[in-house]
Amino acid sequence: MKTVNANQWTRREFTVQSALAMLSGVAITLSSCGDSNSSTGPSTTSAPPPAGANVGVVGTNHGHTAVINAAQLTAANAVSLDISGNANHPHTVNLTDAEVGQIAGGTRVIKASSNNNGAGFGSHAHSVTFN
Repeated sequence: MKTVNANQWTRREFTVQSALAMLSGVAITLSSCGDSNSSTGPSTTSAPPPAGANVGVVGTNHGHTAVINAAQLTAANAVSLDISGNANHPHTVNLTDAEVGQIAGGTRVIKASSNNNGAGFGSHAHSVTFN
């Protein structure tokens, strides 16, 4: 076996060592935020959204969830959404009353989240697309 240096391991060696670590009860976590301007990526939610809610797609997602509930859509007032979701750090998306009205009417709205320095993810923001 080679010295424990990721730059020296082949993909096969890494896979074998990862499997051995999992069998021994040690967790290996690889994560990256990536390009904060992308509007694609997996969206992680722990439960289905409430009826009438609009769920935004969080770009370069690593556990964030952006949901505007039905009451907020009906009121069409400005909202500040905490999109922390299952991530270990917060982000906020601020929507104006006009943007909430557009989302309620079915128009696509894309907003950038706040730029927060999360543990292990560095300073970054996310693009959130509604509709």
